[in-house]
Amino acid sequence: MAVYTKINDRELQAFLSRYQLGECLEVSEIPEGVENSNYRLRTEQGCFILTIFEQRVAHEDLPFFMDLMEFLSIEGICCPVPILARDGQTLGQLGGKPAAVLSHLPGTSISAPNPRHCSLIGSLLADVHNAGLNFSRGRANSLALKDWPILLKQIGSNGDLVSPGITADLKDEIQYLSRHWPEGLPQGIIHGDLFPDNVLFVDGNISGVIDFYFSCRDFLAYDLSVCLNAWAFDFNGEFNRGRSKALIKGYYNKRVLTGHEYEMLPIFCRGSALRFLLTRLYDHINVPVAMIGTTKDPLEYYKKLLFHRNVTSAADYGYFYKNG
Repeated sequence: MAVYTKINDRELQAFLSRYQLGECLEVSEIPEGVENSNYRLRTEQGCFILTIFEQRVAHEDLPFFMDLMEFLSIEGICCPVPILARDGQTLGQLGGKPAAVLSHLPGTSISAPNPRHCSLIGSLLADVHNAGLNFSRGRANSLALKDWPILLKQIGSNGDLVSPGITADLKDEIQYLSRHWPEGLPQGIIHGDLFPDNVLFVDGNISGVIDFYFSCRDFLAYDLSVCLNAWAFDFNGEFNRGRSKALIKGYYNKRVLTGHEYEMLPIFCRGSALRFLLTRLYDHINVPVAMIGTTKDPLEYYKKLLFHRNVTSAADYGYFYKNG
């Protein structure tokens, strides 16, 4: 269960009175997700998503996320659009926490993507990156390389209770990535969390992309590596070369990688695998299940990290670079 802030009818009616949505006809909890409390909302004006932002999301970053979704929607990306209240604001208070009403997108996520799905994801990611180049606002990545030692320190020796020796191994990994992390590569707005549960499909085609609450300004190729880790591995953690190739090719067809970006994919894949491993370890050890719902298995990303360590070049991901 991922709804942490419960609301009553009185609170909901007071909140919705700020909007021109008509009478509330139905409201129901959405159990998916681990960061915020989400409700499906049906009013006389249609269907919407009500999101209450919990402590895991920095409240000062919320205007950035709202503006970004509105901007990307105008640029042709199928993403939720914040609904303006009567006073022209996108954010209000519900249950003592920031809250927003967003447009509802059709479709469902898929649990077993095939290469065609992955090609569409690569194309979508490139579209987001290309559109984001015209977005003037910025937000630093709050889970970047500089933040990983802090997370590991918070995990401490408790990490070894999950997998013996993992704490020292991850410390060495951070040191390795710090020495090899690139500089000067193209940057822009990244989604940062484009997992299968954040993409909606209708009849095999993408109908929307959601959950922009890790979006920030960072290396574009790093975002591609997040997608490779999320989409190019089977349920048992085995790398799927066909999915990987399709994803990179789909991306490349919309945005051409530089040679250096392509060469750095193994490093970025190690980095993004480590980033999600660390946050999952932290949640597994430090955050009560009642606060974040069901925690995800951190060792899934340890296995992915070990795979990337054995990658000898970006060509191992199935796509051979074409200059231009």
